[in-house]
Amino acid sequence: MKTHYLIVAALFAATMTFAQTTAPKPEAKPAAKRTAEQVHRSALVIDTHEDTPQRYVDEHFDLADPLNGGQLNLDAIHKGNLGASFMSIWVEPTIYKGHYARRTLELIDASRTQAARHPGEIKFAVSAADIEAAHREHKYAMLMGIEGGHSIEDSLALLRMYYVLGVRYMTLTWSNSNGWADSSGDDKDTTVPHTKEGLSEFGKDVVYEMNRLGMMVDISHVSDKTFYRTLVITRAPVIASHSAARALCDAPRNMTDDMLRAVTINGGVVMVNFYSGFISQDYRNAQQAQKAEVNAAVDALKAKFKADGKEIVWADIDKLERQYADRIPRPPLSALIDNIDHIAKVAGIDHVGLGSDFDGVSGQLPQGMDSAADLPKITAALMERGYSAADCEKILGGNFMRVFREVEQAAKQLQAEDRPKITEKQPFDKPQK
Repeated sequence: MKTHYLIVAALFAATMTFAQTTAPKPEAKPAAKRTAEQVHRSALVIDTHEDTPQRYVDEHFDLADPLNGGQLNLDAIHKGNLGASFMSIWVEPTIYKGHYARRTLELIDASRTQAARHPGEIKFAVSAADIEAAHREHKYAMLMGIEGGHSIEDSLALLRMYYVLGVRYMTLTWSNSNGWADSSGDDKDTTVPHTKEGLSEFGKDVVYEMNRLGMMVDISHVSDKTFYRTLVITRAPVIASHSAARALCDAPRNMTDDMLRAVTINGGVVMVNFYSGFISQDYRNAQQAQKAEVNAAVDALKAKFKADGKEIVWADIDKLERQYADRIPRPPLSALIDNIDHIAKVAGIDHVGLGSDFDGVSGQLPQGMDSAADLPKITAALMERGYSAADCEKILGGNFMRVFREVEQAAKQLQAEDRPKITEKQPFDKPQK
């Protein structure tokens, strides 16, 4: 009887165990969908182009100051959850002709000084790891990128020194061709010397040296020919730090759909410019209509400064140009979102990001985008169009971080090589002894 009882007990236990393992488990409740605000606040938001250094030097502006007509300060950074951005080291090529390097160094010094003044809120960064560390510390990561290859004054030594000082990308040209790379701003001007292939032999060396250093190659502003030649030469992904879609706004500065697709071949990323003149064809048409009048006014202002024995700075010209820009109605915020959406569809969701051009455009930004504090509106607008939280996180900064890491990895590989410069005779070209 006792044995029978034990057998029954064992069978009962086995049955219960089987029931527990085979009984359907209660369905897990689906995770609550995050709001656009939650997505934006949790993301690492990166902006690859801000021209605020001009204000540091010319207006003695400090990031702790009120905006005073600008678009970036510490308050706006916090409100917009801006995690990292690149200070644009831009040297106006006419005003500073003859001392490009000096102006470049002044802007670099001013940017580094800003970070040093606010150590509790700003972390000066030179790597992807630095950006991540700043994010963990709840600090804003400040980086630097040179806008315009004329800053190196045809010297690879200067390029290397700028890297040592913290510069992590360089736009090969600004709106001016520089002798070794051609600009979209003057590539149709027959009075300006241009290269044969888009890059001279020295220009190819510049691209390679940037690859070797781990300095990102920025193809915003370059001519179409220079763009394609650069993609052939580069050994690392490229970035467009502040460009938009030419299919939506026919500015030579913008990228065609073929160019957008070509950037993806080596894994690059296009950071979308917020400037109304690059994202809205209507705004650009109105701007072009007043161009002759604006140019005449700027020339008159320069002449007045010269007659008065004063040195004109970019802030003086910018103030004048803004007066004309204010006459043109601002396009809706949707114009900016249209450009992000177009590039995401043509190049792919892994190849688009943000490059505002804050503090760098005389014309207006689209409606509702007045400063870095308004960045959350982009996330909200994207999610309204059906972009997922993961998509938004890529656009807001994830795609750029991937490229930055890949550029750093390519540099490690190239530094292990011993490659002669293109401008030097290759071994097989040397005469036999």
